[in-house]
Amino acid sequence: RYSSSMLLGQLADRHGRVARDLRVSLTDRCNLRCSYCMPADGLAWLPVEGTLTDDEVLRLLRVAVERFGVTCIRFTGGEPLLRRGLERIVAGAAGLRGAHGRPELALTTNGLGLDRRIDGLRAAGLDRVNISLDSLDRARYARLSRRDRLDDVLAGIAATDRAGLRPLKINAVVMRDINEADIVPLARFSLERGYELRFIEQMPLGPAGEWRRDALVSADEILAELGATFALTPAVEPRGAAPAALWHVAADAGQPGGRVGVIASVTHPFCGACDRTRLTNG
Repeated sequence: RYSSSMLLGQLADRHGRVARDLRVSLTDRCNLRCSYCMPADGLAWLPVEGTLTDDEVLRLLRVAVERFGVTCIRFTGGEPLLRRGLERIVAGAAGLRGAHGRPELALTTNGLGLDRRIDGLRAAGLDRVNISLDSLDRARYARLSRRDRLDDVLAGIAATDRAGLRPLKINAVVMRDINEADIVPLARFSLERGYELRFIEQMPLGPAGEWRRDALVSADEILAELGATFALTPAVEPRGAAPAALWHVAADAGQPGGRVGVIASVTHPFCGACDRTRLTNG
C-alpha cells in the first residue's frame, strides 16, 4: 500500500520504497488469449461506463508527476492499443512536468496493429516500446496466443524499428514443453537487430487454479540454454529497481553481441527494491 502522507512529494509505502515508475492499465480487454494470461474463451470485460475516461486518466497522471515525483509512465492493459484515445493520453502525459522534468513514456503491447499507429504515438511523445513475442514459429505462437497473428506482431516490431524508438525491447514468456525451442532463435533474432530481449518466468497471473510450478522454465534453465550457444557475462552495472537481471552476449563468428535479460519473478523475486506502482482502469 502506498501513502502520499508518508513523505511529502513522494509516493512511499510502509517499507520506505518510493514509487517513481507508474504502470497505467488503460483497458482490461485484449485481442489475444495467451494461455499464461487468460482462459481460451476470454474474461468478462469491465463495462465501458465503469472505466476511467481519457480526461480522468490524464488528471491522475498529472497528480502522479507534479505532486508525487513519478518519472516514468508505462501504458499497459490488457492491450493498450485497444484504447481509442491512446495517442491523446500519450500527448497529454508528454506535456507534464514535475520536479524531475518530463516523464519517460513507454508502452507494453502485443504488437497487433502497432505498425499502423507507431508514427502517431511517436509524434505524440512516446519514448519506447516493449513488444511481446513468445515464439518465431507460427504454430507455437498460435498455440500460446490462441490466435494466428505472428505476422502482425512482426510487422509491429519492424515498424517500431523504422520509427527509431530505442531501446526496443522484446518480452518472451517461456513455458515448458511449448516454446523452450525458441530461446536461442529469439535471442538471435533480437541480437541481429539490436533489440533487447527479456525472458520472463511464467508467473501465476492466468486463470485461477491453472498455474503449475512444474510448467515454469526457470531463469537458471533459460541461462543454461543461452550459455550453450552464446558467451554470457553478467552486466556490471547495478540492477537497482529494474526487474531484469542483464547479461552481455559476446559477438562471435558473425553473430553480433548485445544484451539479454531474464526476469525471474518466481525463482529470484526482487520486490525489496521495487519502485513501481499501478493504476488500474476501473
